[in-house]
Amino acid sequence: MGRILDAVAPVRLGPRFRWLLASSWTANLGDGIAFAAGPLLVASQTRSPALVSMSVLLQYLPWLLFGLYAGAIADRTDRRRLIIVANLLRAVVLVGLCLTIVTDIVDIRLVLLAVFLIGTAEVFVDTTSQTVLPMLVEKRDLGVANARLQFGHITLNQLAGAPIGAALFAAGTVLPFGVQVVCVLLGVVLVARIALPPGPVRDVGETHVRRDIADGVRWLLGHPPVRTLALVIFTFNVTFSAAWSVLVLYSLDVLDMGPVGYGLLTTAAAAGGLVGTTSYGWLERRVPLAALMRTCLLLEVFMHLGFALTTVPWVAMVIMFGFGCYAFVWGTLSQAVRQRAVPTEFQGRVGSVYLVGVFGGMVVGSGMGGLIAERWGITAPFWVGFVGSVVLLALVWRQLAHIAHADEAARVPSSDPVAG
Repeated sequence: MGRILDAVAPVRLGPRFRWLLASSWTANLGDGIAFAAGPLLVASQTRSPALVSMSVLLQYLPWLLFGLYAGAIADRTDRRRLIIVANLLRAVVLVGLCLTIVTDIVDIRLVLLAVFLIGTAEVFVDTTSQTVLPMLVEKRDLGVANARLQFGHITLNQLAGAPIGAALFAAGTVLPFGVQVVCVLLGVVLVARIALPPGPVRDVGETHVRRDIADGVRWLLGHPPVRTLALVIFTFNVTFSAAWSVLVLYSLDVLDMGPVGYGLLTTAAAAGGLVGTTSYGWLERRVPLAALMRTCLLLEVFMHLGFALTTVPWVAMVIMFGFGCYAFVWGTLSQAVRQRAVPTEFQGRVGSVYLVGVFGGMVVGSGMGGLIAERWGITAPFWVGFVGSVVLLALVWRQLAHIAHADEAARVPSSDPVAG
């Protein structure tokens, strides 16, 4: 048992990381259960496409409304306490939702309100949680530590959580949300075990939150590698989401795989993600970071092209498996690069800009994908994604060497050409 624990969370990462990992994995299980049960609850209350799509929008909207604010709060308060309070508030909303279900007074308005409030709490939890990791492990270990967190997201959120959530919902509508309450509260207990210096990470003085946000954006804009990485992430999320938004129609109409086939496509991506995250440490030790980043983005280009050209189900499955491999490697690597480069007192604000970019790109891309497919056909978003990603990759190809070592650029005086 001890050897398994050491393999999952190496001793050099320390006991505090193990508490964070346990909390993250517990939360991922609960979120995965809700990810399956939430849409089923919405569908049980309404068959209106507009209201169903509204429930999805309300999951993303809090990031656009409160993401930057959450980052500023994470940099000016006790981070552990903020995570605990936000999770407790999320648990309160979930308990309220459970009570409406048990008493049979639930309706679509209450469900949509709960979705928005839970999403708002998650903005503060997720933004702040990303700032804690760099406080717990050495910079050289951030890649491996992020890979371990990603592993839990894949196995518990995507693979285990969804079928468990659907099964619990079938057994009783309230059950999956009750289990999520337990997961959230257990996560709070585990986070409370992490020893961190009390209070904020910096002296806030008389500064205002709006000024803090402006300082964070200014820091990012003044750091060329980190700024370019943010633009890359936003743009590639637009092209990715444009294609992903029609994936279900692509699997049904182009590949003729049926509903089960669509599930197999997403499962193949998750299986590839397991390979990517478990091999990340090996890759980071043997492949230069710039080469690894270029390879991931180049594979993204070929993924779009492959989907645009193929009509063969098994080929699409292979592409999805490969997508899972490189996508989770890219996600782990890009996050580690940013965390190494950004000072502790700016982690919340700069990290929140990235997260707003991620979800903003998803919103923009999803809207574009539907319009493009409606006008030019189901495969058109993949062609647009291919062309767009080719152009972007060509523009940033040389800059990826600086991005991969952004932490070194952060130590260069501002008069140096590399630092801008």
